[in-house]
Amino acid sequence: MQRSLSFPALRSMLAERFCGLADRREEGKVAHSVHDVFMSAFAMMFFQDPSLLQFQKRLEEEIHTSNLKTLFQVSSVPGDTAMREIIDEYDSDILTPLFDDFFRPLQRGKHLEAYRVLGDRYVITIDGSGYFASEKIGCPSCLKKTTKGHTLFEHWIVQAALVHPAKRQVIPLAPEEVKNSDGTEKQDCEAKAARRLIGRLRASHPHLKAIVVADSLYSKQPLIEALFQERLNYVLVAKEEDHKVLTEYVKGAEASHLDVKDMKGRRHVYAWVDGVPLNGNDDAPSVTWFSYELHDKGKRTYHNTWVTDLRVDEKNIEELVRIGRCRWKIENETFNTLKNQGYHIEHNFGHGMKHLSFNFFLLNLLAFFMHQIFELADDTYQALREKFGSKRNLWDHLRASLNIVLFPDWETFFQRLLTPSRYV
Repeated sequence: MQRSLSFPALRSMLAERFCGLADRREEGKVAHSVHDVFMSAFAMMFFQDPSLLQFQKRLEEEIHTSNLKTLFQVSSVPGDTAMREIIDEYDSDILTPLFDDFFRPLQRGKHLEAYRVLGDRYVITIDGSGYFASEKIGCPSCLKKTTKGHTLFEHWIVQAALVHPAKRQVIPLAPEEVKNSDGTEKQDCEAKAARRLIGRLRASHPHLKAIVVADSLYSKQPLIEALFQERLNYVLVAKEEDHKVLTEYVKGAEASHLDVKDMKGRRHVYAWVDGVPLNGNDDAPSVTWFSYELHDKGKRTYHNTWVTDLRVDEKNIEELVRIGRCRWKIENETFNTLKNQGYHIEHNFGHGMKHLSFNFFLLNLLAFFMHQIFELADDTYQALREKFGSKRNLWDHLRASLNIVLFPDWETFFQRLLTPSRYV
């Protein structure tokens, strides 16, 4: 595999960031370095331990602790209280640059070329999601919802991921935290967070030709103007109930059509209209509206509509629809995986009063990112996936091995699981 994408190289990126963090503690009270605290927390997420308590219990075994030292270069393992207290103090901005650190070697190594669409562009899908909810635990950053006298504390993020219609692996980008700091409703905060996310996306990747894909919540004038300002194209769902002026204009316009029948006899019906006003405002952006319908055995089984700033014609309409339908990938391949496929993203590893909850979320997302890199670029990991079948089964074996065998390095760790007979 490409050396810059190996586990030691990625771990070194983490270590460089963690070692660069200022330690504000009194000298005589420092039992564990900041590096060891953050790297231990990352290791917990990396091996998908379901809770901090279970992770600490695993560390009570000498073999497991030693593997943490050999594989993650941790000198001193902190307890759960120390880990929470220290991580809570650090602003989450110290972790977000790691997403760019992981992204750049993927880009330099040509691993992202397979993600291109429409020749030289990439699809970035964005969406909001919650990862924490409680009626008992809260912090100043929590969103608050009060219903029938009960207050629910929540943490939400707006997430971005680079995706491709035909690829299972997604490339997560740094999320934007939704904070209830100005008293607005969640939807308003989510929209504002999305605009902040777009600005940071362009700042991190100034030359990336990207198409932003999102649901109908985002196909509003402020976001579309922000996308234009940041030189980002878009394909955004535009539901009729959310865009009444646009829908009435389309109904009165002459649309272009393409009707294709596939090998199974299903009809794929495409339509598009250029130069449509997004809304009734005097300064409304002009967009291209397009739609897609799937008919099977005389019944319409799928229908959706989008708006875009890209040129639409018979040559690209089918690909544009595939791009638009990528929106579900951030839900299925990212949020669903993080919530239901071993990452325990909704588990309260620790909430804190400052930055702990979001910092734990970011470390978990970085672990997911590293696993996605292995799926794209690590031949040994790919062979292990084939050998053990499901991802869950593979990680069950990885965790079990750490408890009974001491591994001197990462390469030996993977190779012993792949071909154990060589080490007998």
